[in-house]
Amino acid sequence: MADRYLTVAGTGVHEIEIRRSRFLCALAPVTSEEAAREVIAARRKADPAARHHCHAFVLGADGRVQRSSDDGEPAGTAGTPMLEVLRRRELTDTVAVVTRYFGGVLLGAGGLIRAYGQAVSEAVDVVGVREYRRLRLVEVVVDYDRAGRLENDIRSSPYLLHATRFEDVAHFDVGLPPDQGDAFHSWLADLTGGEAITAETGETWLPTP
Repeated sequence: MADRYLTVAGTGVHEIEIRRSRFLCALAPVTSEEAAREVIAARRKADPAARHHCHAFVLGADGRVQRSSDDGEPAGTAGTPMLEVLRRRELTDTVAVVTRYFGGVLLGAGGLIRAYGQAVSEAVDVVGVREYRRLRLVEVVVDYDRAGRLENDIRSSPYLLHATRFEDVAHFDVGLPPDQGDAFHSWLADLTGGEAITAETGETWLPTP
């Protein structure tokens, strides 16, 4: 099972022009096929005059779900090269939609393949990439008199502070790589004089800082 994956850092649209045809690539992070198709539908609505809204998306930490569409372009000239860019960049939970406004000059199959791939590749460079890691979650409970300092120490440590809750005592949910449990507990005991209470609460995917 994968312990890390890459996705786009956020939503964005990047435009390139090739022989008077405009290619607008929209990227977005998504976690389901329904969400990906909502992004595709939104791009169609945003640019109703465009001739083509080609798309590709990859879903799942292992990239198992992969879909693409040429949306009226010659078969294999749009969706496939777009999907290939996502694969080559090792991106998942990502949808790409390239909207094309025809400029009057035929690009040919090779030209279309290069243009659609270039549109996605440049958009990824502009939007950026974010890494997610599969981490163990540990809940840390301390009294209020230790909470402020401990929160600061966790934020400046290699460990990831996932969530905080302040009730009758302070609760911190901390993400740990699978092999750092012993080191974290020793570190925590030194900071709190052994007074922190901990409990493992499962696993989750968290973005790296």
